[in-house]
Amino acid sequence: MKILEVERDILLRPLQAVSGIVERRHTLPILSNVLIETADTQLRFLATDLEIQVATSAKLDKPVNAHAVTVSARKLNDILRSLPEKEIVSLDNQDDRLLLKAGRSKFHLQTLPAADFPRLAETPADTVSVTMTQRQLRTMLQLVQYAMAQQDIRYYLNGLLLIVEGKAVTMVATDGHRLAYAANSVPSPVQAAEVIVPRKAVLELSKLLADADEPIELQFHPSQLRFRFSGIEIISKVIDGKFPDYTRVIPTGYKKHFELDRTQLLQALQRAAILANEKFRGVRWVLTTNSLKIVCTNSEQEEAEEELEVQYDGDAIDIGFNIGYLLDVLGNLGSEKIDCALGDANSSMLVTVPGEKAFKYVVMPMRI
Repeated sequence: MKILEVERDILLRPLQAVSGIVERRHTLPILSNVLIETADTQLRFLATDLEIQVATSAKLDKPVNAHAVTVSARKLNDILRSLPEKEIVSLDNQDDRLLLKAGRSKFHLQTLPAADFPRLAETPADTVSVTMTQRQLRTMLQLVQYAMAQQDIRYYLNGLLLIVEGKAVTMVATDGHRLAYAANSVPSPVQAAEVIVPRKAVLELSKLLADADEPIELQFHPSQLRFRFSGIEIISKVIDGKFPDYTRVIPTGYKKHFELDRTQLLQALQRAAILANEKFRGVRWVLTTNSLKIVCTNSEQEEAEEELEVQYDGDAIDIGFNIGYLLDVLGNLGSEKIDCALGDANSSMLVTVPGEKAFKYVVMPMRI
């Protein structure tokens, strides 16, 4: 039975939007598949890993029969990408096989019953809904997502805290060694709500968001978070846990302040990192009057030293950091300048953008 006949890109674009969450190897074979549904002039793709569900649709030029089939997301994606642009592709369902034809090429792909494809349970009526631009959300994610933990036993750190209250949207991520905080505002006030968004959902969302002023709607539920934008719907389960009180981690009242050119500091750290210890990744900051020395050494007794001129006349301080944590924040900020605030050699450092309160980054010191 013929399902449809369309240009390659009409299939490929929505398929690429959903296939990012599909695992190559899974205990349930059907989770390696994508669900393709047609009805009238709608073509719909859906993928899930039982924690996240991504769906998107495309408009067809002419009506087609209602049909549903599941097929390997990776194989279908690879085949479509290998075909020439504007190639006409036809899909035919033949028992437990999907026949894909394009020009003189034919591919027979195994299918699994569409009725067996799992979907995340729909939640009750929306509790809290907020709309912002895709650019706003994308920028906030870029400012905090690198600070999320990876496979930490404290499962609530393997994601980021998302809070809405009044006209404020706040994101916080921490792995216990550093913390990133970003805030933004929305036009209309909303009820208070907070969830911990899993790491995988954060990374997938970051890939799909456009750097544009098109809207994205966030719908909060006690056990789910839904994002709707540009014809894409992402539903993610949320992490059930208590996120640390980030307000206690962000220091206040530090006396040692100095401003740095972000690009100049980033480039100096990148050069110094070449000779950093591969295991511990430590870097020393030696701060004296109007001077910041950056020193990296390794187990082979090699040393890199960079010196930057700063406006500083406070007490001298010698403090160590994980150089990767500094490169992360500098590489994701877009500002020309950064402000660094220090307490003593055993206290964390606070990194902010001069004149802005919407971003804060806290990094713990390390012994070198």
